[in-house]
Amino acid sequence: MSSLTIAIVTAFVIGYFLIAIESVTKINKAAIALLMFVACWTLFMVGGPTQYPEVSNLLPNFNNDLAQTVSSIIEKHLGSTATTLFFLMGAMTIVELVDQNGGFNFVRDTLQTKSKRALLWRIAFMTFILSAILDNLTTSIVMIMILRKLVSDRKDRIIYASLVVIAANSGGAFSPIGDVTTIMLWNKGVITAAGVIKEIFIPSLVSMVIPAWILSLSLKGELTFTAQQAQTVSASELTTRQRKTIFFLGVGGLIFVPIFKTLTHLPPFVGILLVLGLLWTVTELFYRNLSEREEKGAMQKRVTNILSRIDMSTILFFLGILMAVASLETIGVLEQLGHGLDTAFNGNHYIVTGIIGVLSSIVDNVPLVAGCMGMYPMAEVGDMALDGVFWQLLAYCAGVGGSMLIIGSAAGVVVMGLEKITFGWYMKKITWIAFVGYLAGILCYYVIDTYIYPFFA
Repeated sequence: MSSLTIAIVTAFVIGYFLIAIESVTKINKAAIALLMFVACWTLFMVGGPTQYPEVSNLLPNFNNDLAQTVSSIIEKHLGSTATTLFFLMGAMTIVELVDQNGGFNFVRDTLQTKSKRALLWRIAFMTFILSAILDNLTTSIVMIMILRKLVSDRKDRIIYASLVVIAANSGGAFSPIGDVTTIMLWNKGVITAAGVIKEIFIPSLVSMVIPAWILSLSLKGELTFTAQQAQTVSASELTTRQRKTIFFLGVGGLIFVPIFKTLTHLPPFVGILLVLGLLWTVTELFYRNLSEREEKGAMQKRVTNILSRIDMSTILFFLGILMAVASLETIGVLEQLGHGLDTAFNGNHYIVTGIIGVLSSIVDNVPLVAGCMGMYPMAEVGDMALDGVFWQLLAYCAGVGGSMLIIGSAAGVVVMGLEKITFGWYMKKITWIAFVGYLAGILCYYVIDTYIYPFFA
């Protein structure tokens, strides 16, 4: 490993450590992530990027213009990152718009119960199911908005919110459209929709149920509701029919996004922007004939005002962390790590994919899975065949493994931003619980694949 590679990895590790101790330093994680992003790429440029294959292979196409080549690589990664950022901003705006106009009132009423444990199980299963239909990021935003209407005590709410992260990642792992990594594997043709659902559904369910049971032990008694929570969202400017229209357009639109991607082959953020544009237009039509008094009351519920309340620190954190990870991908660290794991464990794919899952809680699982797809060719038979053990375990581990740290998945990052959960609290209280569920799911897959399915074959 070259000295430049060591310097870049060191910058990443230091930045990651500072993010982890945010509660101690009192420095916003977004600021550290941005500094980490700039430091990694500056070291890459100053230290001599021509020693890396990705740069050297591109140089002839740019007339040996090194700066232009590196800029092109950064812009390529930025484009990939921007699709995630725009998706996040669009989804957050849509959910907030539905919420502000009273769309989630009847969902809240459906889930509402006085028992803390009963609510936990309702939240867990609804999150699990929704994340398989939507994606874990959008599902997390929706469920946090609903939780805010149901749980007033913050200590209880962050426990529920942590379960939302676990359930969203578990639900997304068994669905071909539930997580970015499963979409990648599905599009690559190494897993089939029927295969991943059949073999990964039960392990994913186990990885959610066990943590939910453990967390339920810490919740006792009944919920107390404030007067503010007991009221429905004020939406007197709109009729009941209009509020329901906004709800079904918003939530139905989010469900339509993966369908839109399948039909058009455009990135998911394009579908999100389509839904946002449509919902924006409809709400403007609803509000255009209001009286002056009603107009004042509706002002905070219009998209122009909701956009101004988007949590930009979360967006910038995403930008920093994803671009810093992109630098590690560019210098080949992730690929070397994959090869090293395969060699060290003599091709034991349960251990290799299990460790990849743990790593996915530290770095973004997208480049990890992308690296694995590049390292391991698809075979005709065996673990590497279509719907083979390696590919299915990779889908499970990369998806569920991200639950072990709050910044290990898109769902965790957005919940961290919305509920202000600290890295340290999550690691102390939740990490071991998520890890137990993760291992239980792998064990469940092993038993099913080794003993149950061969018995019926």
